[in-house]
Amino acid sequence: MTKERAIVLLSGGLDSATAAAWGLANGFELFALTIDYNQRHRCELDAARRVGEFLRVSRHVFLDVNLAAFGGSSLTSNDFEVRHDVPLEAIGREIPNTYVPARNTVFLSLALAFAETVGTPTNSSAAEHIILGINAADYSGYPDCRPEYLGAFANMARLATKAGVEGTMQLHFHAPLMTLGKREIIELGLSLGVDFSLTHTCYSPTADGKSCGRCESCLLRLNGFREAGVVDPIVYA
Repeated sequence: MTKERAIVLLSGGLDSATAAAWGLANGFELFALTIDYNQRHRCELDAARRVGEFLRVSRHVFLDVNLAAFGGSSLTSNDFEVRHDVPLEAIGREIPNTYVPARNTVFLSLALAFAETVGTPTNSSAAEHIILGINAADYSGYPDCRPEYLGAFANMARLATKAGVEGTMQLHFHAPLMTLGKREIIELGLSLGVDFSLTHTCYSPTADGKSCGRCESCLLRLNGFREAGVVDPIVYA
């Protein structure tokens, strides 16, 4: 039986790796999309490649979309510094400067285009599913990680695509981590066999790729592993 196809947005972080593993466990054939948006933490691209190989995705597309041309974020511009040592209880109270303007809208639009065209000459079946790893730990601070955002994008996608208008495919967006915190995501990933040593989360790694342990992303990750009672397998500076 032919598996249903799914596009998974794969960043190389623990969230997207877990979401991708969830897709495999639910019987999808995975086509991974990783965006090189000229981010400062570029070792996540290597992590995405490692994760894609580990999960044996059917195809892995790396796409160049230079969002650094616009700037406006500490992840794409040297005009801002990534915040360090923020108290855990303060993370998510405001939109952080690591927010990249319209990033998820750009990424989901590209995933949508991939979904419409993923068929091959021998198998015209498109991908009717898009999987992404947005979650509760992020949507408290990032507006494009919220459930209402994803619902609105899904409605737009059904109106904005040839396949959606003609009814040749029914698009489904899956955010299996949406209501989970980092501890729950880590526990789910471990239950699905994710090798978290392959992932990268840090926003400001050292020149040799070690995670800083001090940015908000590292702090949330470390706390998640601590709460899960598991040692984080990656190397920190």
